[in-house]
Amino acid sequence: MKKLLLVEDDTLFANTIIRRLTKHGFDCVHVETNSEALLACHRHLPDYVLLDMKLAHETTLGIIKPIRQLRSQSRIILLTGFASIATAVDAIKLGADDYLTKPLDTQTLLAALNESKVSDITTDTDVDGQTLSAEQAQWEHIQQVLKANGGNISATARQLSMHRRTLQRKLQKKPLAEKTSS
Repeated sequence: MKKLLLVEDDTLFANTIIRRLTKHGFDCVHVETNSEALLACHRHLPDYVLLDMKLAHETTLGIIKPIRQLRSQSRIILLTGFASIATAVDAIKLGADDYLTKPLDTQTLLAALNESKVSDITTDTDVDGQTLSAEQAQWEHIQQVLKANGGNISATARQLSMHRRTLQRKLQKKPLAEKTSS
């Protein structure tokens, strides 16, 4: 059975995730603080770690490196309702394997759990196998969040923590690779 540690302060959300993942063969342990998470890594020896970025009084960004040191082969995924490119880059640099925005469906979560380790944020590639620039990676992320919000600009801007007009300007500009291919 695959062992998973969930660090989440929203008990209702945590119970939902646990129910979903248990149906897919995961043995889940839930904790609500960073200190409990580090202790659970020693005791539970998880294969997967899901971290809610913002807990009640702390952020989980600071425990990514210690978890990576304790469980070098574990897949670490950061979950957040406050997505930003800067935070995603920070999380990956600290050792996270993936970065997902809430709300998320079971299939998206399972796909992220079953992916291979991402070694560096700059290794993202497009459909032609070309390395994506930071601008292209940002464009792709915005498109993902926009799709998850059903095309709703206001909801997407809130989720990305940016002003609605800023998002609209970014959507009007396509990254260089996009412009040349269209």
